[in-house]
Amino acid sequence: MNKQMVAYILGRLLQIEALLLLIPVVVSLIYREPIRYPLSFIVVALVTGMVGYQFTKKRPKIKSLYAKEGFIIVSLSWILLSFFGALPFVLNGDIPSLVDAFFETASGFTTTGASILNNVELLARSSLFWRSFTHLIGGMGVLVFALAVLPQVDSGSIHIMKAEVPGPTFGKIVSRLSDSARILYIIYLVFTAIIIVLLLLAGMPVFDSFIHAFGAAGTGGFGMRNGSVAPYDSVAIEMILGVAMVIFGINFNLYFLIASRHFKEAFQSEELKWYLGIIVGSIVLITLQLSQHTHTLLGGLRDSFFSVTSIITTTGFSTDNFNNWPLFSRILLLFLMFVGGMAGSTGGGLKVSRVAILIKTAFSELKRNTYPNRVVTVHFEKKPVDTQMLKVIANYLILYVTIFVSILLIISIELSDFKTAFSAVSATFNNIGPGMGLVGPEGSFAFFSPFNKILLSITMIMGRLEIFPILVLFSPGVWRRRA
Repeated sequence: MNKQMVAYILGRLLQIEALLLLIPVVVSLIYREPIRYPLSFIVVALVTGMVGYQFTKKRPKIKSLYAKEGFIIVSLSWILLSFFGALPFVLNGDIPSLVDAFFETASGFTTTGASILNNVELLARSSLFWRSFTHLIGGMGVLVFALAVLPQVDSGSIHIMKAEVPGPTFGKIVSRLSDSARILYIIYLVFTAIIIVLLLLAGMPVFDSFIHAFGAAGTGGFGMRNGSVAPYDSVAIEMILGVAMVIFGINFNLYFLIASRHFKEAFQSEELKWYLGIIVGSIVLITLQLSQHTHTLLGGLRDSFFSVTSIITTTGFSTDNFNNWPLFSRILLLFLMFVGGMAGSTGGGLKVSRVAILIKTAFSELKRNTYPNRVVTVHFEKKPVDTQMLKVIANYLILYVTIFVSILLIISIELSDFKTAFSAVSATFNNIGPGMGLVGPEGSFAFFSPFNKILLSITMIMGRLEIFPILVLFSPGVWRRRA
């Protein structure tokens, strides 16, 4: 274990967070907020920077990193950034409880969008900005951002990228990972800027445009009004955000291919076809049912389009309380919660590629049982999926279900409502935000006990990092010198 290198990178990350904490100070000064608001961010920035400095005082002699160090760095960084990022809320009094503030900030960095706030409109502008800005930071991954500005760790950064970038497989887009990280972030920020401009043109106020663009880009879903996007009552705004959520749920490597003029390779992506097919199919089915029950055809199309794109990309914005929708539509949304976005996107969930391969594997097993002498090979993206990859995906699914059920059992000790308990775990583990029942679009996670709030906070981080980094962090013996 290269503890010095682990501490050094964590220190640099804390120093970066310290600088980012100064941005809300500018927002606070612009809106002339009471002195406690800019002061809270300045104090926390100084403390975070000093802690980071202590970690980086001694430069590591050995800079090499391996898989174990990658997992440790990724898991500890998300926990530390969430902890220090929560402190301004406590100091300025907007979220007095440290447990609640940690939950809210972990939800922001992991782009979950789950909230303990019953009235978000009471927050100061600087708090609202920082709360949503964490979506922008965490969307592409805090370590991806760090690699973009810390090229000196490039020698072992592949283990960091593998540990943080979601999906069953990982691939560089250029030879140096630091260059890959910069390219990804440039694409990410350009798209975010475009969304801000489009929202402004659609009539959304400047501050609101930034908040909602951050939420759409990170597929996080924090808003600034109690009704999320519904109070704006604008088809244009809903269409812009809906399309934006779809865009950010797509593998960013495909955008690099498009920018490199490899159009054919990008648009032939099988995962993209599955992703868009699931979205279109779900919108059609829900629209048909809503139009027969509670909506007109156009009204059903409007709400189903926004809700489907919000749920499958695990963003969490809402325009309608889908708790009141017919059962079939709610079950379909629940299914989309687990599917999630594409691998390499800012979305959460199992990822479309895993779901597609699992479905193909199930059909291949059916063919093998029907025709025992037939050789059946699972193909994905025009390539045969080897046995090792199938084993990795199956093992991940088993681990996913095991942890999901374990967390659900712990949560159920406190709750008597199965729908609320199940959707609360689904919403946090898949980084969605709102669930159903008491944690639906019009509810919050405020009623949970401090223990369960901490558990669900770790659940959000575990879901964002796809389980393994957190398991490695808490594995016995991982910190031993010779482990």
